[in-house]
Amino acid sequence: MGVHEIFVDGSFAEDKEHPNDIDGYFVCDMRMLVSGTLERELNRLDPFKVWTWDPASRRPYRGSPKAQLPMWHRYRVELYPHFGQLCGIKDKYGNDLEFPSAFRMSRRDGRPRGIIKIGGAP
Repeated sequence: MGVHEIFVDGSFAEDKEHPNDIDGYFVCDMRMLVSGTLERELNRLDPFKVWTWDPASRRPYRGSPKAQLPMWHRYRVELYPHFGQLCGIKDKYGNDLEFPSAFRMSRRDGRPRGIIKIGGAP
């Protein structure tokens, strides 16, 4: 479906007493995302059909103030499609970030952090 690069981080990659999940993004074609093709193809492969980024699909998790996507409830993973758009996260100066910049910055203290790349261009 055209996904060749996935970048992951999350509490499992930090010095955290109780790692909770895997966060990340993958590089994709904007047309596949906007047309719904990407979501349909991912759900065709997944028996639980959890691939959606619709904010209305978020549900609370006990003890957490943040409502989570279905993929998080099933797999403890949040993976977001990236095609060059802003992601809603700002740096310490208030600048909007794209996923590559946001995922390389600690949300706790704004310091740079590593990220793991899976795959590569075909």
